Amino acid sequence: MSERVAVTVVTQDGATTVEIERGDVLRDALLERGFDVYGTVSQYANCGGRGLCATCTVEVDPAPEPSHWHDAAAVRFGYPRLSCCIEVEEPLTVRLLDKHVWGQVLPRQATPE
Repeated sequence: MSERVAVTVVTQDGATTVEIERGDVLRDALLERGFDVYGTVSQYANCGGRGLCATCTVEVDPAPEPSHWHDAAAVRFGYPRLSCCIEVEEPLTVRLLDKHVWGQVLPRQATPE
């Protein structure tokens, strides 16, 4: 019997909570549910979830410990995480990022106070 985990996905349109099988790869689960983790070009040209192209980046809270060398570097240098390198084990909040030119993520704009 499988166990499902609640994952809240935050997009520009708001937040949606979905149930994902424990142990599923976050990238695959998001794509299966119609959430786009890629940019306009990288949705067609990417590594297929092998952790090589760095185009499926997301922000995750709480962030699980990295299990892939590329994801470990992202944690060390403060970059977004690779959704293809995250297995869903606990409830998460995932923020999908705007992608520009390949998988590049532009810095967040400061919000006026």
